[in-house]
Parts: sequence; C-alpha cells; structure tokens
Amino acid sequence: MESGQPNGNSPPLDSSTEQTAQPMSKNQLKKLRRRQAWEDWRERRKEVRKQKSKDKKQKKREARENGIPAASPEDNGRKHVRPTQLPVTIIIDCGFDELMLDAERTSLASQITRCYSDNQKSPFQTHLAISSFGGHLKERFETVLAGHHQNWKGVTFHDDDFEQVAVQATAIMHSFKGGKLAGIFETNQLPQQTSATEDFETGELVYLTSDSPNTLTHLQPYSTYVLGGLVDRNRHKGLCYKRAMDRGIKTAKFPIGEYMHMASRFVLATNHVMEIMLRYLELGDWGQALMRVVPKRKGGVLKVGATEACKEGLKDDADKETLEQARSDSSSSEEVLESCHA
Repeated sequence: MESGQPNGNSPPLDSSTEQTAQPMSKNQLKKLRRRQAWEDWRERRKEVRKQKSKDKKQKKREARENGIPAASPEDNGRKHVRPTQLPVTIIIDCGFDELMLDAERTSLASQITRCYSDNQKSPFQTHLAISSFGGHLKERFETVLAGHHQNWKGVTFHDDDFEQVAVQATAIMHSFKGGKLAGIFETNQLPQQTSATEDFETGELVYLTSDSPNTLTHLQPYSTYVLGGLVDRNRHKGLCYKRAMDRGIKTAKFPIGEYMHMASRFVLATNHVMEIMLRYLELGDWGQALMRVVPKRKGGVLKVGATEACKEGLKDDADKETLEQARSDSSSSEEVLESCHA
C-alpha cells in the first residue's frame, strides 16, 4: 500500500519477486509498480528542482547585470501583505491512525499539507499543531513525502495527544510569540458582552465536531480549537464527539445550518474546516467564510437574512448571479453536512 512505501534503499521490484511472493491482485501489483516508479524517480525530481532553482537565480543575476529592475509583487497583480499572528491555536488530532485505510491516510496527509499551506498564505495566521503524530501517517510523511514537513514554519508536530498539546499551546499564546489582538480580535470588534482583557484572556479548549449540539458563534482569542484528523467515509460516525465527551471537553459545530442551504451533500474535510476558520478570522463573517470555501458545484446558498451581508463581500457580480440562481434552484433544500469536524 502507498502509506507503507519503502525508502530509497528498498530493492527494486521485478517479475521473479512478484512470482515468488504471495498471490496479489492486479490492483495491488499496479500500486507496487507505481510505488517503485516513484522511488526510482526520487533523485531525478531533486535534480529537476535544483536545476529550476539555479536557472531562476541565473535569470535574476543577468537581470541585475543588465540594469533590469526586479519584478515586484504589485507587477504580478499581487500585493504582499505581512501576515499577522493571532493568539489562536488549531490542533489537528491524528489519534485515529489505526482506524483508517491506507488511501484514507494518504488523503489525510494531503489535507494536513493543505492546512499548513492555507495558514501560511492567510493574512491572519493561527498557531498550528499536529497531535498524536505517529504510526503509518508519520511514516508516510517521513518516506513518501521525504520529510519535507520538518522544514515547515509555524507548525509543530507532537507525539502527545491533543489535551497535552493544548496545554503547551496556551503557554505559547500568552508568551511574546503568542501574537496580538488584531483584525476581528481588536477591542472594538469583540462581542459586546465580553471584555478583551478579562473573559478572553483565559480562552477555552473546543473540539469541533458536526455531532455537537452546540453552535460556534465566534472564535475567541487565546483559545484552542481541535479538528479531528479522521478520514473514514463515515464508517465511524460520532467518534470525535464521543472522544471529546469522554474527556469532558467542550464541543461545538459551525453555524452552517444558520447560514446556508445545500443543494447536495458535502463532507467537510479537515482542510475545509481550517480554511473556513481562517476566512472567518479574515472577514469576521461566517456567511462570507462559508461561501468562499464551499465549492459552487455543491449549490450552497445563504439563507434569507444572511444573504445581503454576504453579497457585499463576494468578489464580483458573477458570484452574486450564481448565488441568486442557486437559491432559486434549491430554496427548499437543507442537507446536513456530514463530517467528524464542524
């Protein structure tokens, strides 16, 4: 299987090996050959990356020698904004390794990678931690993915479970590296019934799961939110909720039902949950955050009452037309979004 991929010192596969080994299905043989091909090209891929980097540096050097100014982010249509670190932590609980199939672990590894990437690109960043990092998932990161996660910035990997990691996260958030109350956490943006210097200072630990009876109304600074790192195609329903309740941890779900109608079923992957939270930290509006993350093909539309506020934040008129069309097509649809997450 893919997650048990050998390292570069593994012996090559040949026909004699396949004939003397235990009988394998065509699908298994195909995966073995694909795995070997990946290993055979590992060094070649490194050489290609090095050459691209060398060519890029050479072009910059020639441009400087010829007096050609370097292109700025604005020249490429992008304006660089220095990200702001917020005192909020998101933990991906990977304590479900033995419950997943190899293909599901592969999917989870991709989702974790996407979470890291989205957080790095976000104008308002959270602290990101991976708990219970071990087993086949860790093996995949260290072998198939060549240990690139060890060079990631702004994310930590832990053998400890999410509760222990949450304690460490709280200490970091209250340290000089914790971040600042910016964006939606500025004093004038906080919910009126609370104080930025009193109730918010303590924070809270919340496990996000769609099975929770509690709805998440806002994100709170100095708080830690746990996402279940589980890809199981709904084989283990309610597992994340039970995990949290058994430990006396507060649970909550996204206010999806309060904001959206869905034309089809939509499973929230771990990276979807992460992106929705990052969008909320950026925009301060659940409706806008959900509309920007939920794929348009799923037919997600805002409910009456939430529509106008979100329309103002949509990118262009085409988005608004899509919103109106989808609402007319699915006004009576209210699908439940299934996930271990929110």
